[in-house]
Amino acid sequence: MKKVLQKVTQLLWMLLAVSPFFPGPVFPSLQAYAENQVMGEIQFEGKSHVEKTSGVWVDGQYVGYLKELKGSKKVLLLPGEHVITVRQDGYQDFTQRVTVEPGQKQVVSVVMQKAPTGPIPQVTAEVKIAVNPSRAAVFLDGLFVGHVGEFEGAGRGMLVAPGLHRIKIALPGYQTFETDINPTANQKVEIKTELAKSDAPPAGPLVNTETGEAAQPTPAPPPARDATVASQH
Repeated sequence: MKKVLQKVTQLLWMLLAVSPFFPGPVFPSLQAYAENQVMGEIQFEGKSHVEKTSGVWVDGQYVGYLKELKGSKKVLLLPGEHVITVRQDGYQDFTQRVTVEPGQKQVVSVVMQKAPTGPIPQVTAEVKIAVNPSRAAVFLDGLFVGHVGEFEGAGRGMLVAPGLHRIKIALPGYQTFETDINPTANQKVEIKTELAKSDAPPAGPLVNTETGEAAQPTPAPPPARDATVASQH
């Protein structure tokens, strides 16, 4: 691995040295090629809808839901050991350690197992979420429950017990949005907002990798702009 990294480093220095003699488009493409020789790629496979809509964390940082992590959103990691954690509401966490090699691609096959559940409330309220980007992670009372796209549109929504709840919506590169709701039985609550982009690097993992709860004590950034919480009976 060290020899490969040394060769890539030498190639990058050579590219930097000769770049003034090449037209603009040539050097960036060569540089991207050199960088791809250092990074390793992780591909995810899941058979059912449960796996495909599960949230994925790498080293404690949320990166998206499983079926979208390809193409422009593919996961490229530096060589070394990394911890992959996949979560879905009502299922046990799937965790796997992977050792990434330079320029290599490896597949992580995800299988989610049902978790023991408590008693289902006899009366519920419904929460609909319309947030852009729709790939952002949704947390209910500190626990990951899915991504925004699962709770928006006709026939979709999150059922919660009546009473006070905290909703948190987070995505790397965007300001975290948090709001409290206090629905009554059979009430419908709709949360609409657009997450504001953030120039600041992530302060830490969105979720504690040991418990699956929202990370503490990192303070939340200012709320997203144009947030609307509407209630209907």
